[in-house]
Amino acid sequence: MSEAFENMDRMYRHQRYFYDATRKFYLFGRDKMIARMDVQPGENVLEVGCGTARNLVLLAKKYPRTNFFGLDASSEMLKTAQAKVDANKVAKNVHLEVALADDFTSAGTFSLAEAFDSIYFSYSITMIPTWRESIANALENLKSGHKIYIVDFYDQKGLPKWFQKALQVWLKRFHVQFWNELMPHLELLEKQGLIKLRISEVFRRYSFIAELTKIDQQ
Repeated sequence: MSEAFENMDRMYRHQRYFYDATRKFYLFGRDKMIARMDVQPGENVLEVGCGTARNLVLLAKKYPRTNFFGLDASSEMLKTAQAKVDANKVAKNVHLEVALADDFTSAGTFSLAEAFDSIYFSYSITMIPTWRESIANALENLKSGHKIYIVDFYDQKGLPKWFQKALQVWLKRFHVQFWNELMPHLELLEKQGLIKLRISEVFRRYSFIAELTKIDQQ
């Protein structure tokens, strides 16, 4: 586990300073996902892999009476995130913690008495080798009837072949990979009666937005 934290710190120790300036050109669909999210006053909303807290700041400004939480494996990245939260004066309703996506709990990591009302992954699933366990963990820490949102790179099948290859080669430099088993896995969760699934394509399958509604098992 300590190795995972060290690897992420090594990757983002310098990238954190220019992360937002570069990512805005190719992380499409983030704002569309935020616009779709059902967020209510007093709820607890978590971002898994919050990075620089770009999304959390937008949400905290839009919903000042909602409690937002962010976790990331990189303590270096969270230095930038906390600075951004403080600079935008939303620290009163944004709380950040260093944690892994497959290991956090609402109670142990964030000292909450209940599970989260919403959880979202914004371009983090494709960077998590333990993505299956991370989705399972998110469901475990989500209230029944509530949603997990995911926005991330898709398979680009609607785009030219040369673009697909160029993008995939470039993204691998940043340890980003679209998991071919991801969509079948989400569909399997729906077949098992664990979730209700909705998938939307963004720009000819460049990326996707997924909504996973947790089904009550009682």
